[in-house]
Amino acid sequence: MFLVQFPFRTMLSRKGFQLVVKPPFYSNIRSNFTSRGELYNKCYTILGVTENSDQNTVRHAYLALVKKLHPDSGHPEASADRFHEVDTAFRVLLQKFSKSRRGLVEDLQEEVKVFDIRHTAPQHRQYLSFDGVGHGTPAQRQKQYQAVRAQRAQERVLEHRMSKAQASEMAVMKKGDFFKKHQIKTKYGFDRVVEDLIQEAMSRGDFSNLSGFGKPLPDHQSQNPYVDFTTHKINKIMLDNGFTPEWITLHKEIREECDGLKSDLAKERGKLGELPLSPQDEYKWEKVLEAHESVVASLNKKVDKFNLIVPVLNRQMVRIELAQLGQKVLETEKHKGQIKKEEELQSSVNYPKDASKVSIFSFIGS
Repeated sequence: MFLVQFPFRTMLSRKGFQLVVKPPFYSNIRSNFTSRGELYNKCYTILGVTENSDQNTVRHAYLALVKKLHPDSGHPEASADRFHEVDTAFRVLLQKFSKSRRGLVEDLQEEVKVFDIRHTAPQHRQYLSFDGVGHGTPAQRQKQYQAVRAQRAQERVLEHRMSKAQASEMAVMKKGDFFKKHQIKTKYGFDRVVEDLIQEAMSRGDFSNLSGFGKPLPDHQSQNPYVDFTTHKINKIMLDNGFTPEWITLHKEIREECDGLKSDLAKERGKLGELPLSPQDEYKWEKVLEAHESVVASLNKKVDKFNLIVPVLNRQMVRIELAQLGQKVLETEKHKGQIKKEEELQSSVNYPKDASKVSIFSFIGS
């Protein structure tokens, strides 16, 4: 183990039997010297303008190049290295123009030290770009970084909209609460005034001589609280004159015709045998249903009309399906065998009309 002392750094190193001396990290920095005039000319060349261009011309040239070379521009010529070179040249020229405005005279032959950025930058500089987002090649990481930026922008827009909506909602709520409190105060104050006036009138006896005093109100005075006064009066006039709304009359007709249809089908069912029906009974039943198709069609037209004019949605009716109704009648109504058994049972239970008299007279005669 050998100890090598340098005036600027102390190193400990051993490789086999050979002493290895490592210089400090900044000894690898490559730099060169150039005149200030050559540096300015190079900056003008990078920006693509002449050496006699003013600051405004240089600025426009810089903006045009930045729009193409910026890594986030999406332009085919976009390049991070080229963009950095243009940006550095523009900043050098800005310093030149600033000194000239202050009246400072520069020596163009003076040598200045220029560093080579490719060797002075750390070797892991690619990991410092794109905010550390993504993995893979630089092109892949750039695409991933653009996607992340778009997502962040979308989230910020959403947060902004939500904050605006919440702010407007809070403002409306505050405004609504203010007016609501004001209305409540006004309403309660007005109610108190009205109540005081009513009590004063009652104490004076102003209500004692009214017609119908102490009697219950008639039925026609009751009003539906969900109907406005004009509609209530119109309905009252029509009811007093014996008028019935069309939807009520139509509903009554539909129910009566449905009951008649069911009774007709039940009578026809009584002429057939029990389930399952024989081929002859099936043929007869199909003929019965065909005969009632016109009745069902007329009923369905009335049902459609009723559903259009009925004022309450939950009072609407369902169209009649003849096949379903016929199947229900077949399953629930009595068939021919059941009716015959009931008739026989009824005839066996019935007594003669004068059976009681005959038994009494026979008892007396005996």
